[in-house]
Amino acid sequence: MADEKQLEKVTASSVSQSFTDDDGQEITWTEEEEKALLRRVDFLIMPLLILGFFALQIDRGNIGNAMTDFFMQEVGITQFQFNIGQQLLSTGIVLLEIPSNIILYRVGPTLWIGCQILAWGAVATFQAFIKGKGLGPYLTTRLLLGLCEAGFIPAGLYTMTRWYKRSEISRRFSYYFLGNLFAGACSGLIAYGILHMRGIAGLSGWQWLFLLEGLFTIVVGLIFIAFFPQSPANPRSLIAGKSFRYFTERESAILQARVFKDDPSKLQPRQNVSWGEVKDTLTNWRILPHFLTTILGMASAHALGAYAPTLVIGFGYGRLQSNAMMTIGAWILLVLNLLWGWLADKYSKRGLMVFLGVLGLWVFQLGNRLLITSPNRDLRFGFLTMATAFMANWHAVNGAWLSLNARSAGERSITMAIFVMGANIAGIAGSQIFQAHDAPVYRTGWTIIVALCSASLFMSIVANAQYWLLNKFQKREGEDRYKY
Repeated sequence: MADEKQLEKVTASSVSQSFTDDDGQEITWTEEEEKALLRRVDFLIMPLLILGFFALQIDRGNIGNAMTDFFMQEVGITQFQFNIGQQLLSTGIVLLEIPSNIILYRVGPTLWIGCQILAWGAVATFQAFIKGKGLGPYLTTRLLLGLCEAGFIPAGLYTMTRWYKRSEISRRFSYYFLGNLFAGACSGLIAYGILHMRGIAGLSGWQWLFLLEGLFTIVVGLIFIAFFPQSPANPRSLIAGKSFRYFTERESAILQARVFKDDPSKLQPRQNVSWGEVKDTLTNWRILPHFLTTILGMASAHALGAYAPTLVIGFGYGRLQSNAMMTIGAWILLVLNLLWGWLADKYSKRGLMVFLGVLGLWVFQLGNRLLITSPNRDLRFGFLTMATAFMANWHAVNGAWLSLNARSAGERSITMAIFVMGANIAGIAGSQIFQAHDAPVYRTGWTIIVALCSASLFMSIVANAQYWLLNKFQKREGEDRYKY
């Protein structure tokens, strides 16, 4: 019996797959060979993309920690003006999201993403020197930060679709968002330590926060440019000599062939996104439910990202302690993000996982609204923690779901840009949810959040329903055309 099982294992590993390219050349490989290459791809590109996302979220979100260290008072701005700055950051990202991915399509990820990281790292660092400068410099740095960050997330998402098959992509998108979530989980702890540096060299704690984390990002940008491969067809870094390749020519051919065989729409015959592809994407009504689910659901995530430590202070906990406490929900979110991506790929149920994630968000945000006058601070903190845990665990799966239903490589690139635009439009709305006149319980703010999450839940149902109906009436070769 043991010998039979061993024979089955050997036979399975030696099964050959093949692909014939446009020149009529047949490429053949075994499943065992493909699995070994996939592991190498994971260890090569995913850590660098995750590290870049970690730096992005640290620089984007550390202003919430700075607020607990008298940031607004020392810069010389009001809470309303602070919210405007957050809106400008999201606006900058929205403005350049699509142009950025068009440039990515032509220039390639190594140079374009690497330069983006260096650019926003420089802006993030110089935020340390706006103390006492008032509204103008604050608004300028937030807008510049958004403009420099524009395109990084969809660029990473699109780049992964060039390396991975459809059955592998939800998990990899979830791995990618680990950088974002790990930053959220660590930022409060990091800030707790750095903010204690207040007074060293005459700087405030928040100044040290921007300075150290901005310099870290610049180092990340240099590492990315030095080591990230340009493409499966050209698996070299920019600084390596022409003789050095991460993969042999045969391995590179297999990496391309296995992806094209799985999804022919990933063939990229041109160096530019065509205007026809841009037009087709912008008029693709199937994107709309995904887009609205993202905007409506992620608005509360942006609100909590900036105000969660301040809300915890309002519950009666310590000023610096609040930064560390809010990392609990972020760590739970990190685990749920991985679980959602794994389940989505394992069972091929992306739409269901998006719905369940948004449902969890709605439940806990409703709890936050109902508890605004509760004297039980621990219960309020518990619901806030769980709302944080569900605020984005479905987001990466939603992006993978969109990617799988794109009809060409160019359309996929623009679709990923539109997807992330939705998340940043949510930032524009979410930044104004909590207002000073509504403090300290934020009755109106929490009511708006519940309304937005309710609408997001409804749109996730619409997204699922549209693909079910389309597959019911449009069959291609006996298989469902659309993935849900």
